Amino acid sequence: MTTAVLAARKLLQQRDPRLALALLAALALTLFVFRDAIAAAPAFGPAMLATAFTALATGAGALPVLFVGNTSARGQSAMLGFGAGVMLAAAAFSLVVPALQTSSAAVVATGVGLGAAVMLLIDRLLPHAHTPDENGHPRAAPGMSRVWLVVLAIALHNVPEGLAVGVAHASGAAEGTAVTLGIGAQNLPEGLIVAWAMHSLGYSRAKSALAALATGLMEPLGALAGVVMVGLSAALLPWGLAFAAGAMIFVVSHEIIPQSHRLGHEGHATTGVTAGFALMLLLTGTLA
Repeated sequence: MTTAVLAARKLLQQRDPRLALALLAALALTLFVFRDAIAAAPAFGPAMLATAFTALATGAGALPVLFVGNTSARGQSAMLGFGAGVMLAAAAFSLVVPALQTSSAAVVATGVGLGAAVMLLIDRLLPHAHTPDENGHPRAAPGMSRVWLVVLAIALHNVPEGLAVGVAHASGAAEGTAVTLGIGAQNLPEGLIVAWAMHSLGYSRAKSALAALATGLMEPLGALAGVVMVGLSAALLPWGLAFAAGAMIFVVSHEIIPQSHRLGHEGHATTGVTAGFALMLLLTGTLA
């Protein structure tokens, strides 16, 4: 790793506020540089509204934590599997298929690989939870609490979801609507799982629900990146679609499916995957 990467990782582990300021400055600079591309992109408004909907779906899914206790391990496995199925179907039918209609298989395959590679790089650079400890809680990296690992892990995989929504809207209204509804559907159980995880770590019900909503706010940032990518050049559309698909496939394989199987109810998880995949297939076929 370079010195800059090592320094950034150290700041992340220490939760240094300078890193947050640097990221905000970088975001502001990006918005300024690409302001013309953003303004000219016809999909900008619909994409922002769509990701506002998916972010609110995460918060809505967390609301039961205010009134009821934790769900069973079987229920959590099924819900995680459902989210994985929706994301796999969205990657295949709403991202890869439209990309193949506008470009070659070689371009799409390369884009998928790039999306997965970028997510792998982010995964290696940012400390976050993967394996639970002996009590079932995520293991903490040096200088970070377990609860922030939960939040960071979910926030990371919400970025490619937002990217997928943004690029899909740039591709067409039908694809954008299908992806938006699918991601919104899978964000409902996701928000509940995040809120329950937070509550199990000792946070109040209200703070747990708000934290779940906050993780969904990463999706508009991902959508903005997708809109900017396609707005720069129409030739980037198949690359954007394939990149978003690769990022989502990586998250499903690396984060969601392993977590759904760690609870010991693989059958329920697989049933959830099938149900989520079938629902997204129906949405895509109905709206196409």
